Amino acid sequence: MGAVKRVLVTGGAGFIGVHTVRLLVADGFTVLVVDDLRHACGEPLPPNVDLTAADLNSSAAAGAVAHFRPDAILHLAAQGGVSRSVRDPAGDALVNVLGTVAFLKASADVGCRRFVFASSGGAIYGRAARLPTSERTTPRPLSPYGAAKLAAEGYLGVFARTFKLRTLALRYSNVYGPFQDGTGEAGVVAITCERLLSGRAPVIRGDGQQTRDFVFVADVADANLRALRSRVSGAMNIGTGVASSVRTVVDELVAAATYHGSVDFVEAPPGEVRDTALDTRRAAKLLEWRAPTQLRDGLRQTFTSFRERARHATAPASAAPAGTEARPGRGSPAGSG
Repeated sequence: MGAVKRVLVTGGAGFIGVHTVRLLVADGFTVLVVDDLRHACGEPLPPNVDLTAADLNSSAAAGAVAHFRPDAILHLAAQGGVSRSVRDPAGDALVNVLGTVAFLKASADVGCRRFVFASSGGAIYGRAARLPTSERTTPRPLSPYGAAKLAAEGYLGVFARTFKLRTLALRYSNVYGPFQDGTGEAGVVAITCERLLSGRAPVIRGDGQQTRDFVFVADVADANLRALRSRVSGAMNIGTGVASSVRTVVDELVAAATYHGSVDFVEAPPGEVRDTALDTRRAAKLLEWRAPTQLRDGLRQTFTSFRERARHATAPASAAPAGTEARPGRGSPAGSG
C-alpha cells in the first residue's frame, strides 16, 4: 500500500470527526467529509475541506467516494447511543451495519485499499471477565448497539478476505472532550457539563459506581491518524486502560463548575455494561500510540471549552465569532458514559 494522501472521513462534521479532520489537514492530508449533519458538532471544518451532506446509504454518498477516489476511508459516522439502540434496534442497524457495508462496497469499487472503522470497546465486550480487556476476549455485546458494531466488524473481515481491503476496527472506549454533544442521551461528561452550565443538577444513571475507560478526544484523533498510516489489520483497542467511576467524573466536573447543589440519581437503562477498561498494549506496540491526557486534565479542558461555547452562544450576534452558533438542544438526563 502506497502513502495515504487522500482521506475520506464519514461523520467528519461530528465531535470526533472535527478533531480528527483538523489534525489530518494540519499533517498535510487532502480530506473530504461525508456527513448527514444530524450530529454535527457546530464547529467549522478547515476551509480547504470539502463537505458532502449525504446519508451513508445514499447514492450521493457512494458518488462522493467514486468522485474523490480516496486512498483511505475513516468511517466515524454512526448512530451512537445504547439506549436509543434498545428502543430502535432496526434503526440502529440501518446506520451502524448497512451504512458501514455501503462504504465498504464503495471503497472496493474505487480501489481504496485502507478502511479504518470506529468500533466500540465497551459495548462489544459486554461483561468481560478480565479488566483491562484485551482484543482476544470473546465479544458478548449486551445491546443492539454493541451487536451492530460487532456485525460491522464481521463485514470488515469479509471485505478484507474477499476484496483485499486492509481493514482495521478501532474499538474506542468512552471518548470525551470539547465539542461533544451534551444535549443527547449518551456521553456523561458532555451532558453533565451542559447541565451544570444551565444551572441544573447533574444526573447519574445507576449508583454512579459503574466504571468506564474515559479517553480524551485529542488522543483518539491521534490514534485515527496513526491507524490510517499503518498497515495494521483486525481489531485494536483505543483507551487508557484505567477504569474510573461515573461518580468520580461527575465530582470532578462539579468541582470545576464550583457547583454546590445536589446530584440526582435515576434508574440505569437496560443494556449498559457495568465496568469497562481496555487493554491497549496492541496499540502501543503496533501504532506506537498511547493516551497521554490524564482524566482530571481532560475534564478541566472539556468543561472550560463548554463554558466558553456557552458564553459565545449567549453573546450578541455581532460579537459571536463564526462557527460558535448554538444548536437547538434535544434535552435529556445524563447517561452513564
